[in-house]
Amino acid sequence: MGVTYNIPLADQERILQESDKRSDPEIARIKRYLAMPDLSRTEGSPLFDLAERVKNVPSLKDFDNIIIPEVVPTDVSFDLFNFSADHPARSKSDTYYVNETNILRTHDTVMWYYYLNLPEIKDKISRNESFGVLCYGKVYRKDEIDRRHMNIFHQMGGLYMVPDSKEILSLDDLKSVLTEIVQTIFGKDIEFRFNVDTFPYTDPSLEVEVKINGDWVEILGSGMPRKEVMANFGLEGYNGWAFGFGLERLAIIGMELPDIRLLWSDDPRVKKQLKLGQKFVQVSKYPPVTRDISFVVDSDFAPNNYFDLVRDVAGDLVEEMTLLDKYENIKKFGAGKTSYAYRIVYRSLDRTLTNAEVDKLHKELENFTVKTYNAVIR
Repeated sequence: MGVTYNIPLADQERILQESDKRSDPEIARIKRYLAMPDLSRTEGSPLFDLAERVKNVPSLKDFDNIIIPEVVPTDVSFDLFNFSADHPARSKSDTYYVNETNILRTHDTVMWYYYLNLPEIKDKISRNESFGVLCYGKVYRKDEIDRRHMNIFHQMGGLYMVPDSKEILSLDDLKSVLTEIVQTIFGKDIEFRFNVDTFPYTDPSLEVEVKINGDWVEILGSGMPRKEVMANFGLEGYNGWAFGFGLERLAIIGMELPDIRLLWSDDPRVKKQLKLGQKFVQVSKYPPVTRDISFVVDSDFAPNNYFDLVRDVAGDLVEEMTLLDKYENIKKFGAGKTSYAYRIVYRSLDRTLTNAEVDKLHKELENFTVKTYNAVIR
């Protein structure tokens, strides 16, 4: 077992304290999201069990473990990892900006920066030693609303580096480790395959797909860290491999979970079923209540930001939002205006919603849509 490193949170705390002067909805939701539990470190959660399984994979069991801040510098997250200036992840409609220079972490790979800057690891590098590290926890990306996606989820990643003078690792070395991980999680009989992929910070890169109920499902991204990216962290003369994956996706596949929200449930009937390898049996399928909302807004409207507004208003009572139509009509709406129509499925995981309750909630959403976006409800 390697060493566990906790990166101090002084910078994160200072940034959040400075944000106390703000009263806008974005900073309020950011603080609310940060306060949510890390399920990968919550005993009893299948995400915790997944992390423990991966930590005990033979090739990884001696790796260090690093716990990093959830508020990270924008340049560290994007610039050092070779994200292009126009990469979608930099957009404020994709990423939560705490301020102009700091964001909620969007990927666990950012741990490379913190790990390689540890004095203990710099000493290892000076002695020409190999090293490996795992990192896992919550990450944040603005996302759509459906039964498979949340804007808060959990990732786990690994990095292994060796001196060029001692060994040059190959894709076969990476594939061997990935095979161990996949078979540890899904069993020796799982059918899986490797596909070529592309990432800004690894080359070559691979994705792993597993065959579930006859369909191929992507579960993991990986690759060999680019020399120029590692040089951004002051590391030269080394080569290695890296991987990262979402814990929710693996849990949903492994338990055939019908709704990602169930992972956060406090219902004892649900919690006792959330066991890896055990197929989830619906305890009670409360009926959905469907409502449509149509509105005209400025054409720079960003749907991902709107999904956050819906979460603010309805919490976890929205199961899914589907775009019904989107179009422009200068004659009808004027220049620079776009019409959107969404179908919203309201469904609670633990009780039946009444039509009156949903009507009130939906009306509140309409009011906030008008107020926030100067929208015209159709």
